[in-house]
Amino acid sequence: MKKIAILLLFPTFVFSQSVSFTTGREKMEAFKKQTDLLNQSQYKNIQWRLTGPDTRSGRCTDVEGITGNTNIIYASFATGGLWKTIDGGINWLSLFDREATQSIGDIALAPSNNEVLYVGTGEANIFRASLPGIGMYKTIDGGKTFKHLGLENTGTIARILVHPLNENIVYVAASGNEWSYNSDRGVYLTMNGGKTWNKILNENEKSGCIDLVMDPSDPNTIYASMWNRIRRRWSDPIPEEGDNIYKTTDGGLTWKVINNGLPETKTTGRIGLAISKSNPNILYAFVDDHNKKREPRDGETDSYERKVQKVVIGGAIYRSSDKGAHWEKMGEVHDFFKPFSGTYGWVFSQIRVNPTNENEVYALGVSMGKSVDGGKTWKQFQPSDKKSEWIHGDNHALWFDEKNPERIILGNDGGVSTTFDGGKIWNNFFDKIPTTQFYTVAYDMQRPFNIFGAVQDEGTMSGNEKNIFGSSQDSTLRPWIMAPGGEGTQIQVDPQNHNIVFSASYYGRLMKSDMSQPNNTRSKKISVFDVGRIDSLRGEWIAGTLMSKFDNKVIYHGLQHLYKSEDSGNSWKCISDDLSHNDATKMGVYPYLIYHQAITTISEGEKPGIVYIGTDDGRVWLTKNDGTNWEEITEGLPVNKHVSKITASVFNPQKVYVALNDRRQDNHTSYLYESNNYGKTWTSIARNLPNSPVNVIIEHPEDSKILFCGTDMGVYMYNSKIRKWSAINGNIPVAVSVNDMFIHPRDKKLVIGTYGRGVYVLDDLSKVK
Repeated sequence: MKKIAILLLFPTFVFSQSVSFTTGREKMEAFKKQTDLLNQSQYKNIQWRLTGPDTRSGRCTDVEGITGNTNIIYASFATGGLWKTIDGGINWLSLFDREATQSIGDIALAPSNNEVLYVGTGEANIFRASLPGIGMYKTIDGGKTFKHLGLENTGTIARILVHPLNENIVYVAASGNEWSYNSDRGVYLTMNGGKTWNKILNENEKSGCIDLVMDPSDPNTIYASMWNRIRRRWSDPIPEEGDNIYKTTDGGLTWKVINNGLPETKTTGRIGLAISKSNPNILYAFVDDHNKKREPRDGETDSYERKVQKVVIGGAIYRSSDKGAHWEKMGEVHDFFKPFSGTYGWVFSQIRVNPTNENEVYALGVSMGKSVDGGKTWKQFQPSDKKSEWIHGDNHALWFDEKNPERIILGNDGGVSTTFDGGKIWNNFFDKIPTTQFYTVAYDMQRPFNIFGAVQDEGTMSGNEKNIFGSSQDSTLRPWIMAPGGEGTQIQVDPQNHNIVFSASYYGRLMKSDMSQPNNTRSKKISVFDVGRIDSLRGEWIAGTLMSKFDNKVIYHGLQHLYKSEDSGNSWKCISDDLSHNDATKMGVYPYLIYHQAITTISEGEKPGIVYIGTDDGRVWLTKNDGTNWEEITEGLPVNKHVSKITASVFNPQKVYVALNDRRQDNHTSYLYESNNYGKTWTSIARNLPNSPVNVIIEHPEDSKILFCGTDMGVYMYNSKIRKWSAINGNIPVAVSVNDMFIHPRDKKLVIGTYGRGVYVLDDLSKVK
């Protein structure tokens, strides 16, 4: 961890840093430690059972096909690795399970050699839960083996271009760290297949490169869009100056800004680029334009049900007919069909051109737009034949077969889809690629029990623990279905009535559901928690919720205050003051605000009324009398870290465990602590864990010596007798992010929810004692 301003020189790059983020070298050291732990582990042959879901994949960041070959497709995922099919999608193979990250930003096949694939790690879409990368990889045998190529400090990689005639000449768009500024942003070039790299375009430590396109008639002519951006814990990216488009005609030796006709960069964000293959004079730019479009309509709400205060232009389409010398605004896609991108252009701004028609343009957002007149007018691009399978929203990747543009491959938050008729009929592979992104997991007391989980971009899902991904299912068991709750929630199921579920939609908006009722009437919103409608409230994306283990009628729910219900959610009382720092300088501004400084985790002690809570700004509190008095027990813990989990011991009334996570500062230190005196003093128990953000810690229900934890790099077991952690990934990927876990209290099965590879079950807990 570097904490002072220094300059480091390496054979492949130069970088400086002045903030406390984890360096690429440290990440690689952690990966080596993880690999060593796995190889040495007595549990290295453990077999986890993938239970699903089989109805959605996760966020696909890029797709690559081979012109004229309908069998081979590569697909990369935000946190689910790299996948390949060689039979047109009937079967898919995971290629990246043994590498240092499952987060991939972009992939590129060498046009001159289809066995050569370059992989840029680190998703560039910078969601609140995106994971960083570790630089560049390369395969020369179609994905059988990979070699790491450096650039490990780039954080995120948005685009890769490979020279059409020379597989060793590669351009990389490095967009930088998500949460902190770093100088390893810009455009990099290798002339020797990745042995060495030169940075050939750089503005400053704030601006990275978010897109690259190459002139198909002249590989020395390249266009690059730069983006000045950072995400804060309390704010989505806000427009700042520096979102310039550059052009080089000499392979990157010199560059010039080509913004003539574009809006001023202080009011824009991410810019996507496309060039016409049939007429390389034609360029398109998808500009995330935050200038005001119109006044809000009466009662108009945004995607999170908040009152709209500002309507921006959003997706503005510009065209150049003279290779970037001049730009002309053609049209707007946001608000024409709603929703499209709005203020969320930081995650979209992808644009494509039909390779045989310079006027047929596609814009990717929540939905997709198609223009046949060069961007002037737009219609929604969606299936038009009843025979088609549905296609998912939130679109990030689109590939054309250059000889047959009717064949298209699409990547979005649901996974991968293909069409052979220009979009009339689509076929998706959501049930073939298990890359679902779970934030949390929970259970009911049915026999056999059902698993519940909050899933990125989907909402809450539920399926029976006996399900096996890829196998025919027992029709008497619950398949994976949608369940009450949003994509960000901690789910609590009544142990005495499995139909009663407490979950939230967004930012802690709690609701109570009865799953025995019809879908449209089964859930009742609890108005006390109307975050967004009630301006004074702040709720975390995944707000702390807990059903008491002593009384199923008692529910705790956390915003910046802790609330309690004693009658199963019918009435509520606030039992604390604001337990966060309530720092006005760390509160976002609409429409970019993210609710911050709120409760993330709640745990009960050994008897009713003893409650611990933790907040996303690093505070830990204890009450021993159900909120009458509160004692802050943060002293001795690292400052201002996201408290991801508190677990009070069931064996020792004074013992409590705390996991803290500082990924939101690009700090990957493992923070795990225990206290044996109600939090008066703390001791680190991270010990031999590879440095990676910690998401969850739980006890073994029958053995006080055993703990389990999940990090962004895997799942581990701790034995206090030998004071060491053992890696227990077994057959799951080396560097899979484990966001949540539980041990079912009756069946004693260990269940983990991964952020990118679905839900796994360890059926026999005795195998890890």
